[in-house]
Amino acid sequence: MEQLMAFNSWLNSIVWGPPILVLIVGTGVYLSFKVNFLQVTHIGYALKNTVMKVFEKQEDSATEITPFQALATAVAATVGVGNIAGVATAVAAGGPGALFWMWISGFFGMVTKFAEVVLAIKYREKTVNGTWAGGPMYYITKGLNMKWLALLFAGFGALASFGIGNMVQANSVASALYTSFNVPTIATGIVMLVVTGLVIIGGIKRIGSFAAKLVPFMAVFYIVGATIIVLTHIGELPAAITTVLTYAFTPAAAVGGFAGAAVRYAIRYGIARGVFSNEAGLGSAPMAHAAAKTDHPVRQALWGIFEVFVDTIVICTLTGLTIMVTGVWETGKRGAPLTIAAFEAGLPGIGEYIVAIGLALFAFSTVIGWSWYGEKCTEYVLGSQAGKIFRYVYLPFIIVGSLGALTAVWDIADTLNGLMAIPNLVALLLLSGTVVALTKEFFGVHLKAKKKGAEA
Repeated sequence: MEQLMAFNSWLNSIVWGPPILVLIVGTGVYLSFKVNFLQVTHIGYALKNTVMKVFEKQEDSATEITPFQALATAVAATVGVGNIAGVATAVAAGGPGALFWMWISGFFGMVTKFAEVVLAIKYREKTVNGTWAGGPMYYITKGLNMKWLALLFAGFGALASFGIGNMVQANSVASALYTSFNVPTIATGIVMLVVTGLVIIGGIKRIGSFAAKLVPFMAVFYIVGATIIVLTHIGELPAAITTVLTYAFTPAAAVGGFAGAAVRYAIRYGIARGVFSNEAGLGSAPMAHAAAKTDHPVRQALWGIFEVFVDTIVICTLTGLTIMVTGVWETGKRGAPLTIAAFEAGLPGIGEYIVAIGLALFAFSTVIGWSWYGEKCTEYVLGSQAGKIFRYVYLPFIIVGSLGALTAVWDIADTLNGLMAIPNLVALLLLSGTVVALTKEFFGVHLKAKKKGAEA
């Protein structure tokens, strides 16, 4: 076991080392130039056609999910422990400047996620039961004719779903509820298994419907709590932002319990935790978006931009600012305890419970969302029947995760996540021309044709 962990530690240092982080952000920068910084130039149109349509009645389908349900499923998997513990870890290890580099990963990650969704819709396929299947394995195979690379991605994705998407999330839920409410971990595991089973055995239609109800509630619950803290400490906000910007480019000196951090650590932890949180470049979310009903790849991809915006620019930022304005970043705490300390300082008596409930909801939603990713990856490698069997194999690992510390599983899953990203990023770069062509088609020919049709 020690040899396995030593090997994983070595591999992880490569997978999440500077070259890969540069590749992840560099891909977002390259794609941003290719589509003329779509996340800025068309942000008004993107918001109008995403957030403004959340509450609109959308036509139901027996085999497809709505665009918002696809977004909700992807957000359910994306918004997780990283938004609470990951942000705190980045600030504790990289200093306040890490928050700035998290913003950078989110800004360019919007276009990375946009490109992933465009390709997922473009190259998706109908399954035997009439639903859509898509994602990196499909656009790598059909767009690049590199099935071996697609199989690598799908294999890494299927294995990662048991770790980062299941056991470590279940452990986070069980730990949070036990610490704050004294709920036995086995009880949490059993309840999660039952509820998860009732949702995922119904397939993408039920997952999408459930996520569409859970995601808005959990996001608003946490966002309101964090916003109250920031607003009640509004006087400290300018200094907090100045500190973030200062330490993004200069070393953070040791103060209080904070040991200090070089700029390279601010960059490394900010980008790594940002990518871990929003999953832009990993290739996971496109598998959910591929199941949506849409008339053009770019229309659904706009929801991908919104997804990263909500995850990183809104939720991660609020977590980071609560840590900064309350001053607890200097205490030396790390991970979830640091976020709990910030919420307790900002909302004494109830702050701990907001974080505990938020952490439980975020982590549970990730278990639901990643079940679909694992199923699609398994289905691609072993066939449709194996994909259905996956649902039942996935469930018992929730109990395993809820019962014990999973440092080794977390470390291995983190490596598998990084290994997923490499084939996907290669595909995004090589298929960038397709992304550009479809983007130009949508904002040119497609929209003009729809406008003329509406006027006729």
